[in-house]
Amino acid sequence: MTSLKSFQSEIEQYSNKQRHPPAQPASPTSPTKASEKEAEPEITEETAEETSDQRDSLQSLLANEATQAQARDLLASILLQSKGEFVLYLGLHPPLPQVWASDEKPVTLDGEAANDFSPEKAVEAGWTGSYLTSETHKTVTERLVAVAEEIGGHNTTLFTHDNPPRSIHLLRLPPNGVEDTIEVRVAVVGNVDSGKSTTLGVLTRGALDDGRGKARVGLFRHKHEVETGRTSSVGMEILGFSPDGRPIYPAYHVGTAEATSGYDKTAFAPATARREKLGWDEISMQASRVVSFIDLAGHERYLKTSLFGLTSGAPDCVLLMVLIVSLGMIGMSKEHLAVALALSVPVVVAITKTDMTPENVLAETKKQVQKILRSPGCRKTPVFVRNLETAIQLSQVFTKDRSVCPVFLLSNVTGDGLEMFRTFLNLIPSSEGDQNKYPVDQPLEYAITEVWSVPHVGTVVNGLLASGRIKAGDPVLYGPDSTGAFLPTVVKSIHRKRAEVKSAEAGQTVSLALKRVRRAGVRKGMVILQKTETPPQASRRFEGQVLILYHNSTLQRNYQAMLHCGAVRQTVRILSMDNPQGILRTGDRATVEFEFLTQPEFIKPGMKLLFREGKTKGLGVITKLLP
Repeated sequence: MTSLKSFQSEIEQYSNKQRHPPAQPASPTSPTKASEKEAEPEITEETAEETSDQRDSLQSLLANEATQAQARDLLASILLQSKGEFVLYLGLHPPLPQVWASDEKPVTLDGEAANDFSPEKAVEAGWTGSYLTSETHKTVTERLVAVAEEIGGHNTTLFTHDNPPRSIHLLRLPPNGVEDTIEVRVAVVGNVDSGKSTTLGVLTRGALDDGRGKARVGLFRHKHEVETGRTSSVGMEILGFSPDGRPIYPAYHVGTAEATSGYDKTAFAPATARREKLGWDEISMQASRVVSFIDLAGHERYLKTSLFGLTSGAPDCVLLMVLIVSLGMIGMSKEHLAVALALSVPVVVAITKTDMTPENVLAETKKQVQKILRSPGCRKTPVFVRNLETAIQLSQVFTKDRSVCPVFLLSNVTGDGLEMFRTFLNLIPSSEGDQNKYPVDQPLEYAITEVWSVPHVGTVVNGLLASGRIKAGDPVLYGPDSTGAFLPTVVKSIHRKRAEVKSAEAGQTVSLALKRVRRAGVRKGMVILQKTETPPQASRRFEGQVLILYHNSTLQRNYQAMLHCGAVRQTVRILSMDNPQGILRTGDRATVEFEFLTQPEFIKPGMKLLFREGKTKGLGVITKLLP
């Protein structure tokens, strides 16, 4: 029986080969290029080591007054290579297992450890970095601030400790425009009434909740959502962070006690603070980083909608909300977790409503979360975030090491845990610059996830740019329609987070205004492609390698299920399978031939697919398109 982990690894390798085919298949150099693509995990490790060496080199240059110019040049080079954002560690830092196990206070050297401390022993014990005395650490930090200002950047001290002297800094360059703003996509899932919309309301508005759902009202899109308090659609909210690392919220009223006393604007606003919402365009123009929240429905009735948001939104991570009051991780929370694991998306758990929970119930919920995350189906190590150092270190690790799962304890009424969670969101690595996942040098491919008709503008579509680049005025093709044809159009304008931009590139989510296109002629799941002499082909039948995650009996020919493949969402029928018995059970792996029931779709070999019907779930990858 094939394990999920090994199957996912095979899917990733196959998808990478399909995204980056050899430029000249017939040439003798093709095998060499293919082998280079297969060796990408090794390249990633070398890149990580190179980053660590750069940090050590930068600290050494800053410690010497005579090498400040070299430190400035090195910092500028690092920031340009990392899209204007870099996390720098100064001093000796404890090994990650010690950080994970720490409580409310950071890791320190106490007792015998402090008496016997030496840099050599610390390195042997797993500490990383270079030792700095208190005086040297202070000097290096001051020089870092000066060097960052020289190149037009900002230094934000995220964490500092004096036993032993160490600190973590966020160095950031302001973007040239909205086109260059870093975006991180976070899908928010969980059981109904787990506090998803309330948490997003608190994070994006800057004001705490009143305990009766006041913070969530502004997020709802439909009347019945306001009346029931339950999300039924895919909602979108954004949280912007300025170049100095602060969240972008509405300004305070002039003359209030908070404004007069210089109240810390990085903290959550009290009831007397202004609660108006900033427009997305205003946030985008001020921000160096934007966190886009995909607010998904928690009710079982809307699971199909939530799955569409998870597959089409291409989130960098999934935020799983767990209701703590006597319920814990039940119902749709487990279903959403299973889908996130199947799609191989990093998971973050947030336990909500801690302000109204007795200690014994809180302890029981923690045990339940740990048990589920450590179960054979998940195989994750839960790390409860109790201090700022843990939150910072986890943000840099959990997307690379998928076995680690951060767990936050939050209260939207008292604000407990929100500061650490906000810092965590500010540091999550973005997948935008991942050339392996979003190749810029490939032909244009844009998947449509939303369609609107805007007065005086016309048809506007929203979606993810999977590959290539696009500019306003470009002639493109959109489709396929019900007959499988692609039609020509022109991109009139491009907006990113409701701010107009001239161009966009792979990995970015943008909206496009299309010229002379009727709203009824565009649907979710269509694609926009580069206009070429050879028209693209849509497919109705295809072959895929699949793994049955769960089915209560057997799958046979003519079985129908809902298929999710990127932005494509359509019912498919199984035409044939290579199993000798002609049936599939839970845990079986097979090559299956599928057929779309309604209309052809634009799909490619290497695309991941997820099909579901009732409790039945299957994961796979498209391997061949059939005529």
